[in-house]
Amino acid sequence: MRTIIVGCGRVGAGLAGQLARDGHEVTVLDQTTEAFRRLAPDFPGQALRGDGTDESVLRRAGAAGADWFLALTNGDNRNILAAQLASETFGIQYVLCKINDPVRAQAYATLGVHTIDRTMMMIDSIGRFMGRPAMPGAADVRRAAVQPVAAPVPPPGHGELPAAGPPAEGAEPPGPGDGRTGGR
Repeated sequence: MRTIIVGCGRVGAGLAGQLARDGHEVTVLDQTTEAFRRLAPDFPGQALRGDGTDESVLRRAGAAGADWFLALTNGDNRNILAAQLASETFGIQYVLCKINDPVRAQAYATLGVHTIDRTMMMIDSIGRFMGRPAMPGAADVRRAAVQPVAAPVPPPGHGELPAAGPPAEGAEPPGPGDGRTGGR
């Protein structure tokens, strides 16, 4: 099995080592070379420095032929973007996205992305340590409620939407300093 892991933190590096020992062909991506020090010195996989949200980096990492894609950085936005690219652009069948925000984890699962919610897992673990009953589903992967559907993207210059249209009837255009333009 070919596995791409985005994020070489403790979870990504530990999982990369386990999967490689199990016979997976593993490629780990991270933006910092320093992160690869977490991999075992005899790690048999590939470690690539690059941004897991960049389509060309994912292509170079072999995403087009991957069976599994795991987005395991510390950033929810980065993870969801990488997971969407893996699923929609590269057609990877098994994609999992680590999310720290429980609300986002549920929302993304509803939108078709398999998520794992680190926050709820920790709340559940600490609660069980304190004698509370396990929270149903807290340690489970939130399975996508729907399968993602890739929308066709027109070639440049065909079918593009304008950057902005006229204001809606009765709406005032944003002005400087009103909080809607990022102005002063």
